[in-house]
Amino acid sequence: MNISAQYPFRGRWLVQNSPTNRVPSHGTELFATSYAIDFVPVDASGSTAPLSVRSIFRAEEPENFIGFGRDVLAPVPGIVVASHSKQVDHGAYRGFPSIAYALSQRHRMAQGWLALAGNHVMIDTEAGVVALCHLRQGSVAVEIGQRVRVGDVVGQCGNSGNSTQPHLHMQAMTTVDIRSARALPFRIAGAKLPRNGEIVEVR
Repeated sequence: MNISAQYPFRGRWLVQNSPTNRVPSHGTELFATSYAIDFVPVDASGSTAPLSVRSIFRAEEPENFIGFGRDVLAPVPGIVVASHSKQVDHGAYRGFPSIAYALSQRHRMAQGWLALAGNHVMIDTEAGVVALCHLRQGSVAVEIGQRVRVGDVVGQCGNSGNSTQPHLHMQAMTTVDIRSARALPFRIAGAKLPRNGEIVEVR
């Protein structure tokens, strides 16, 4: 079963780790991520943030990235069944710091879902549950039990959890219980699911 969804944002976003390129898209079937997709906010030139010498050697403040704080929208109608908004937005990593961060990913996986997803919202639909992850600390704008419509603001793009720079991770699964959830594929209503490297613009 495919979940039909809209893009969970407006503006320009770069596609990464798309299931159109490979399944499992994130290199693992753990935590029901087989069909997950990442969206990275970019400007008109396709850049996420100005590049400097510091970017190569040191972690950067997430506020330096143009997408930090962009609204994240409900891609499906349904009921909010989980949310978390307390994790700090950590430094962003490009250049050499990203190598060390990648090497520490196994440690975060061992810590479980929350260490990977960071701040997040889960929306239960009739077809399954959609999760939106790596949200900005304190930005979650919905409560558990609340019914949302497509396009409602549920939070803001952040850099919490397993994230090298501000972006949005979206995945669909069979249940809110991540321990037993199975990954579900989804499709974008009225559009083809984008491939890695494509830029999606939603007005």
